Amino acid sequence: MPKKKSKTLPYKKHIETLSKVSEAVTSSLYLEDILKLIVTLTAEVMHSKICSLMLIDEKKGTLDVKATQSMSEAYNKKPSLKMGEGIAGKVVMTGKHIIVRDVKKDPQYRNLSIAKKEKLCSLLCIPLRVKDKVIGALNLYTSRPHKFTKSEISLLAAVANQAAIVIENAHLMVRTKVIQEELASRKLTERAKGILMKTHGLSEDMAFRRIQKLAMDTRRTMREIAEAIILAQNVG
Repeated sequence: MPKKKSKTLPYKKHIETLSKVSEAVTSSLYLEDILKLIVTLTAEVMHSKICSLMLIDEKKGTLDVKATQSMSEAYNKKPSLKMGEGIAGKVVMTGKHIIVRDVKKDPQYRNLSIAKKEKLCSLLCIPLRVKDKVIGALNLYTSRPHKFTKSEISLLAAVANQAAIVIENAHLMVRTKVIQEELASRKLTERAKGILMKTHGLSEDMAFRRIQKLAMDTRRTMREIAEAIILAQNVG
């Protein structure tokens, strides 16, 4: 009986972790807090020395640490990786997970001094994937040599998928908000142009240029100038 219990306990832990991660994904927490919670839960259930989440910065072409439960200042401030560089860089490029028995002995690992200082050993690195696009990587380190099981790899892959979903949803919300703000600004500018055309007998192009010049001269946005013109019209 004790033997059976020791086998089922990890499975229950895995289910519990995925359940908590799912709760985090659907919570009202900020993205940064959700990602921190995900790596913290994962590190706890996997008895990990360090668990970190890295995301691609498409503008810079780098891979940066965005969340970790580690208190190590050296690890948290480690330099960004270039695409294809290091273990995580290779995982992002290939879209396939990589297992390293001992990062201190792997020539591909880019932060040997940190690995020695923090006594990092085995590494499981899983890609963060949204549909067919890889957006980052999830890293799990142990302090001793560890042979990752299929169950552990499946768990980390499931966590990575959950993290990728919440990141993509957050990005979609930001893009939607930006589009909505742009549309609102255009509508206000159109109204302000109409007012200037009517009150000053300007053409559409001249009215637009006046708003543009006022914005530049006062170091304000065109939306702010448009709002001021509309307000002045309403007050008048």
